[in-house]
Amino acid sequence: AEEFPDSRFAIIDAVVDRPNVASLVFKEHEGSFLVGAIAGMMTKTNKVGFVGGMDIPLIHKFEVGYTEGVKYVNPDAEVIVAYAGSGPEAFHDPVRGKSLALSQFDRGVDIIFQAAGSTGNGVIDAAEERGLFAIGVDANQNYMAPGHVLTSMLKRVDVAVFEIIKDVVEGRFTGGVHVYGLEVDGVGYALDEYNRDLIPEDVIERVERIKRDIVAGRIHVTDYTATH
Repeated sequence: AEEFPDSRFAIIDAVVDRPNVASLVFKEHEGSFLVGAIAGMMTKTNKVGFVGGMDIPLIHKFEVGYTEGVKYVNPDAEVIVAYAGSGPEAFHDPVRGKSLALSQFDRGVDIIFQAAGSTGNGVIDAAEERGLFAIGVDANQNYMAPGHVLTSMLKRVDVAVFEIIKDVVEGRFTGGVHVYGLEVDGVGYALDEYNRDLIPEDVIERVERIKRDIVAGRIHVTDYTATH
């Protein structure tokens, strides 16, 4: 960006302080809060899990938002947390993901939210194998194990990229930080033909109320990366 000041750049999930760089970041904690609320209302054992990939602040952002969502609707629920590792390979190890998930299921967990790249595919495999639930991440992963992916926390990178390209085309590009949260559908949860029958209508109605309360500022969700 410094070398080519007349070019415009966009970067996902990072902040670069240059006037010709648009830094596209997301309120993953808000979307994670919503799927946490779903898990907290849907658990039958009062134990839910979280499997993260690499142990870094960004993934803790998912974990903390999820835990707060679970506890908001179900203060007595226990959240069991595991990370696949401390290096980049932690995002690319589905065997490890499955092992961590099976361990949590053995401890009485019945729903696991994974934020772990392809490692999370192992979590989904474990949920299907045990007849329990996983929650997908980033993209809509409901189709990967129909009946066993309760929902997916959507991180709408597609929306962010489309909007920034549109800004360039329409001559409105601005550098700086562009934040995508619930208020602009930058994050959310997936509801489609694969999971619509899994989640009762009253649960959806409550999650939608929670979503409105977050956007209105009536519910505060902790952004782990803002304090670490």
